[in-house]
Amino acid sequence: MAHTVPATGAALVTAAGCVWYLPALADLRAGADRPVSRRTAAAACLAGWSTAAVVAAVLFAGVVWQTACLVAVAGAAVAAVLRIRAAAQHRQEMREIARHWAPLAPGPPGHGHSRHAFAALVACGLAAAVATAALLVAADPEDGGDWLMTATAPAAVVGLTLAIAATRTRTARRTLAGRTWPPR
Repeated sequence: MAHTVPATGAALVTAAGCVWYLPALADLRAGADRPVSRRTAAAACLAGWSTAAVVAAVLFAGVVWQTACLVAVAGAAVAAVLRIRAAAQHRQEMREIARHWAPLAPGPPGHGHSRHAFAALVACGLAAAVATAALLVAADPEDGGDWLMTATAPAAVVGLTLAIAATRTRTARRTLAGRTWPPR
């Protein structure tokens, strides 16, 4: 096969890749307005697409296949190294952001326990409601009043459990570590 067919294909794919390399170029041109990890990822994107353009040029020049493959492998290696570096920088930036926002957390430390207590209380209430309904149905109600009790007793159990859970959660949130929350 002539070198012009794959060269034309590589050139067309490179031209179509503008949806990736033009925004990456804009990120690089923005400079310090973008995080370092984003600029490094943009450099990786540009390295990859530049490699495709160079491979197309090498193929148009009629150079042997081994040279074109060597260029492609070298460019892919550079792009991969830059992308891995960008991922590492992004993780570091996320850790730094989390460290800066930690003092501004929406609740006191340990407020997750009240959520777990709420969930446990609701689950126990629902289990009690199911057990109550099963016992009332097993008692085989015969007249209309018993059916009314069969329907309302589990609802009352669930309502009571939700009230206890909400009160418990509110109390735990306000009295955690002797502080009232939210601060006044």
